[in-house]
Amino acid sequence: MRILHVAAEIYPLVKIGGLADVVAALPVALAARGLDTRVLVPGMPAVLNGVSDLKRVIRLGPAFGAAIITLRLGRLPDSGLLAYVIDAPFLFARDGNPYLGPDGRDWKDNHRRYALLGWIAAHLAAGELDRNWQPEVVHAHDWHAGLAPAYIAQNPALTTATLFTIHNLAFRGLFPLDHHNDLGLLISGTDQSALEFHGQLSFMKAALVHAKRVNTVSPTYAREICTPEFGWGLDGLLRDRGGHLSGILNGVDYSVWNPAADAALPRSYTADHLRGKKVCKLKLQSEMGFARRAKAPLFAVVSRLTSQKGMDLVLGALPALLAAGGQLVVVGSGEADIEAGFRAAAAAHPDAVSVHLGYDDALAHRVIAGADILLVPSRFEPCGLTQLYALRYGTLPLVRRVGGLADTVIDSTPDNLRAGTANGFVFDDAGSRALSARMADALTLYRDATAWLQVQRRGMVQDYSWDDSALRYEALYRSI
Repeated sequence: MRILHVAAEIYPLVKIGGLADVVAALPVALAARGLDTRVLVPGMPAVLNGVSDLKRVIRLGPAFGAAIITLRLGRLPDSGLLAYVIDAPFLFARDGNPYLGPDGRDWKDNHRRYALLGWIAAHLAAGELDRNWQPEVVHAHDWHAGLAPAYIAQNPALTTATLFTIHNLAFRGLFPLDHHNDLGLLISGTDQSALEFHGQLSFMKAALVHAKRVNTVSPTYAREICTPEFGWGLDGLLRDRGGHLSGILNGVDYSVWNPAADAALPRSYTADHLRGKKVCKLKLQSEMGFARRAKAPLFAVVSRLTSQKGMDLVLGALPALLAAGGQLVVVGSGEADIEAGFRAAAAAHPDAVSVHLGYDDALAHRVIAGADILLVPSRFEPCGLTQLYALRYGTLPLVRRVGGLADTVIDSTPDNLRAGTANGFVFDDAGSRALSARMADALTLYRDATAWLQVQRRGMVQDYSWDDSALRYEALYRSI
């Protein structure tokens, strides 16, 4: 079976969030199962520089404002998987964030840039661009690829199966409605209602209407997005999709996230030999300018610094964390007021709070390995990957009971501790008081070295690899 994955990000070449990790790992896991899997990505500079053995498949244009578009085929670093790259310098030859300009605002032609992504996918599906390969399933990831199912559906001769995965429903790919004139899509009568969202054009809605199947990245999130609280105005449409909507939990690429063989760490370790984790903690404390105190509880945040991720809750709970003798390392970037709050905390408490704005992959590995507790107090969380990384690294996740966090973190209640199933800490109310209270409970367990070790080891031996998820995706492909 021939599968084409369509996405805007792929690790390690272009990464803004967990989408990049999924698009890098899932196709490889599917290929290991014997599926003929390829990837289609925009030709950002880092992609053109990182994909090897690029050869021209076809040159076309003008289209979507670009005079020349060259579709190239090469191999991804690390995995060697075949990847199509859309080389359109007028649209993609821009450094930095794939969605935002230097001013922090969306590129004004994003509708053209990502419509081209979906348009190329549809023409690959039609067999027009590569005579040597034609996908049977087009798997589109998030709004950036959302027009792929729409372009395919509007060609009545195409029978290509389409799957659309929602990685985060909050980002709906919204543009002024008159931008449809640039897209070459039918938009009148009932066709307009399939693309229009409250007076705007929505790439996300186009995908939800036109894809043969829709799924998201955890079972709980699949249920949540059918409610007004989590549905971002699309819950009615998602309820209408009914049996065509499902949730498959994301996996972890343990070739990248494995404390036993992680080159970013000062010392490797395993669940049976945890001395290396203590070394990682002491080295991290030194790196952050903290006192080297093995018994001081070290908390970590590796996240976008946004209210969605509950980072304002962390700021509200910070006084309690510091009063308990805790330390906090923050890695990420996001909303200006939240960034400013963490900078102010670091300035006021340089011996206990360290903030690194921006994303540094090697630093993220060192922080997750060196910390005792990872904070993920999200208001909503489609799946979450950092809590899964933390589990493997013996760092206990403290999370809010939403989405994939609810599916993967088992609370350290007395019953769960006795049963040996606990692997972290969970709270419900989206408030700093609730987070502070659960932090206090975590610190109580932290002072019980034997119980803490039991929970650590439980998390480290759990298997969240892509094997099971790839099996489920293959079954979903075959069903359509």
